[in-house]
Amino acid sequence: GADMIDIGAYSSRPGADDVSPEQEMERLRHALAVLRRVAPDAVVSVDTFRADIARHCVKDLGVDIINDISGAGDPEMAQTVAELGVPYVLMHMRGTPSDMQRRTDYGEDVVASVLTEMSRSYERLVCAGVGDIIIDPGFGFAKTLEQNYELMRHLEAFAVFGRPIFVGISRKSMITRLLDIPTDAALNATTALNTIALERGAAILRVHDVRAAKQAVTIYEAVYGRL
Repeated sequence: GADMIDIGAYSSRPGADDVSPEQEMERLRHALAVLRRVAPDAVVSVDTFRADIARHCVKDLGVDIINDISGAGDPEMAQTVAELGVPYVLMHMRGTPSDMQRRTDYGEDVVASVLTEMSRSYERLVCAGVGDIIIDPGFGFAKTLEQNYELMRHLEAFAVFGRPIFVGISRKSMITRLLDIPTDAALNATTALNTIALERGAAILRVHDVRAAKQAVTIYEAVYGRL
């Protein structure tokens, strides 16, 4: 029931080690070759923050969407995406996966701060000519437990950009830490939080458990109408 498949070769877990561009590209090349053999018609998103890798994946490996955790941190990314003409997921993060959880001081209003920081990247993308932008608040990226839930509580604020809202909270620590459960026990809570995200305006859910998420979307649509 998935509408697209997102694939990445650079771990973005808090504290994750760096991966060289060469290693990232080698992993993606092999994985995308396998994916295209088993699902040749799938819409594929590549999770990378490197413009050169994004370009190669789209032009040479048939990727359809760029999913960038860095918010166009690579100075070449905005122009690259504009030239490629593909949809782009703009996510909010501070720092890198190795240090982002030390960068969680947003003052009194985390929602306003995240919106302000995202607006700068958004403006840069629009000025470069990127037309199809998807907004991801970046749950779990440079956010405390409380800040993640504050962002979810006010998710509809991200509709200010007039773009689809993308939410990735599947089995994340904002669930497991709150409930004091292991990752493999987080499906039920993930489904509950995904449903709340839909009610607050999410248009795209990034998940591990496709069947459960698809069921949640189908029930939501039955109650409220199609997304």
